[in-house]
Amino acid sequence: MEQGYVQVGSDQIFYQVKGKGPDLVLLMGFGADGDLWEQHLEAYQSHFRCIVVDNRGVGRSSAPVGPYSTAMMADDTKAVMDHLQVDKALVAGISMGGAIAQELALRHPDRVKTLLLISTWSRFNQYATSVYENLKAVRKTALPGDFMALLQLWIFAPPYYESNYSDLEEGQKDAAGASERQTEAGFDGQLDACIAHDTVDRLSQIDVPTLITVGEMDIFTPPAFSEVLHEGIKNSSLERFPTGGHVHHWEDLERFNQLTTDFLLKNC
Repeated sequence: MEQGYVQVGSDQIFYQVKGKGPDLVLLMGFGADGDLWEQHLEAYQSHFRCIVVDNRGVGRSSAPVGPYSTAMMADDTKAVMDHLQVDKALVAGISMGGAIAQELALRHPDRVKTLLLISTWSRFNQYATSVYENLKAVRKTALPGDFMALLQLWIFAPPYYESNYSDLEEGQKDAAGASERQTEAGFDGQLDACIAHDTVDRLSQIDVPTLITVGEMDIFTPPAFSEVLHEGIKNSSLERFPTGGHVHHWEDLERFNQLTTDFLLKNC
């Protein structure tokens, strides 16, 4: 495994490289570092050279005071690609990572071969904006374990929540006992980038094979958001996970890994 930092202005962006094959850039959602790709990397790294980025604001990357934007983080990703001499890559993004992936394809279309957009959006409505503003406010006063419990209620669908509650409780305990936590500047900066993200009027400019996946029970970034992406990106397909929530990629891991690996191999 290769890992290192890329200097972007006064900030450092951390990356890891695992596996061999066509280049695949992996971008995680808000509040999460690249290590959370682990269960998907088990499937991907035998086929692809996986470039896993810690977005600015989280993990081992710099967490400056905002504002951040998804365009800024797309340029961070391009800087990592430049550093690794990656001319063109498959790009996969979960939630905020999917928003960053859209901006990468729009700002640097010659660098993106294929898009995999997971639980993401092109523009928030007022409800989603209020959810994210509320998360910023609550995190400032909530205990880490309590905040994790709240977030789990948003991102997991009821069927998974019911059958895996003991595991989710362990996640709450881990959050409560963690020695390090994402900084307030990093968390707020990432959520502000999510709220401001808007590609809806530019989606027709994306002209690469695109797979969009969504959980039918996602209340965080609901299916309607993915339908807008599908309608706007002409060379796209939409796959639904009937009992999945925002993290359907974990809830139905086997189907998700097989579906996305097949798509990426077909379009690499």
